[in-house]
Amino acid sequence: MLRPEVSLARRLRREMSLPEVLLWEHLRGQKTGFKFRHQHPLGPYVCDFYCAAAKLAVEVDGEFHGRGDRAQRDADRDRFFAQNGHRVLRVAAGDVLGDIEAVV
Repeated sequence: MLRPEVSLARRLRREMSLPEVLLWEHLRGQKTGFKFRHQHPLGPYVCDFYCAAAKLAVEVDGEFHGRGDRAQRDADRDRFFAQNGHRVLRVAAGDVLGDIEAVV
């Protein structure tokens, strides 16, 4: 039986948002000189994009990230990643849609 985060990652790969799809098109295939994985399980979480060589998690934040308890949940994720030696780069979905080249 798969770990829950692996099943979630597989589902999220099929359901990526438009900003995630656009960013993935620029990151995949080592176009940046680094290998990225998309919707990658990292501990109990699934990050949008992950570069193992740089220990970098890239999160695309849509407008819902500022609502409800989402800010606290994001802070908890970021803390977990940092405590385990990973850096987090948060990118606004609007920035991806507005100027993908600047984001990349």
